[in-house]
Amino acid sequence: MKTVLTIAGSDCSGGAGIQADLKTMMAHGVYGMSVITALTAQNTLGVSKVSKVEDEMVKAQLESVFGDISPDAVKIGMVHASSTIEMIAGILKKYRPKHIVVDTVMVSSSGKALLEKDAMKALQEKLLPLATVITPNMEEAGRLAGISVKNQKEQLQVARKLSESYPAAILIKGGHAVDNADDLLYVCGKEVWFLGAKLDNPNTHGTGCTLSSAIASNLALGYDVEESVRRAKEYITGAIQAGLDLGNGSGPLRHDWNITKKTK
Repeated sequence: MKTVLTIAGSDCSGGAGIQADLKTMMAHGVYGMSVITALTAQNTLGVSKVSKVEDEMVKAQLESVFGDISPDAVKIGMVHASSTIEMIAGILKKYRPKHIVVDTVMVSSSGKALLEKDAMKALQEKLLPLATVITPNMEEAGRLAGISVKNQKEQLQVARKLSESYPAAILIKGGHAVDNADDLLYVCGKEVWFLGAKLDNPNTHGTGCTLSSAIASNLALGYDVEESVRRAKEYITGAIQAGLDLGNGSGPLRHDWNITKKTK
């Protein structure tokens, strides 16, 4: 059985973070493991509190996983502090997992900062150079490149600029665009567009976590980057279209939609 590790924050409401990651991994038929970097108090209405897990505890979790069940792919989500990022990068260099997907989580959808100010430099210098795939949304890609991103032309400009700094495939998610949800994958100088219409469902809590975990799961299963992104896009589209409606704000996705569909 293929194995995937998520290194991310916890979402007590179950819609994002490691909870969404593990549900996504199970839906893809891989064995999911988790290393918690931060605890968050959040629900469909937003994030109210973030508490960092001590670096030594994060390190102990990582050593426990890599020392026993080595992951075929690693997904990295919320890493709150620069010291945590540097320690994670050191562990990854030590064990050298084949696939690393970095979801550049900076701000929650409700506007809560999830990355400390001094952590941006560590993210750019220590973690992103190790990635197989980087999955920023348009705002995050703009912050990383120092360029505003509002349309497809600017998505491509930023992807090219980021590819000059990092060897990873760059997936710039277009879900924050006004009139479409087109994603751009830029890999080895090739641009691949995954076109998508805006779905009529306000419940999209945890979409970034879910997409990056789906990509990591598909990489672990042996698919190349382009096919992994394609399959992940199909999965998350189905999870949104399933129309789960929980909570009083932006609710979670239906992570098991593909499983329940097969059993009906």
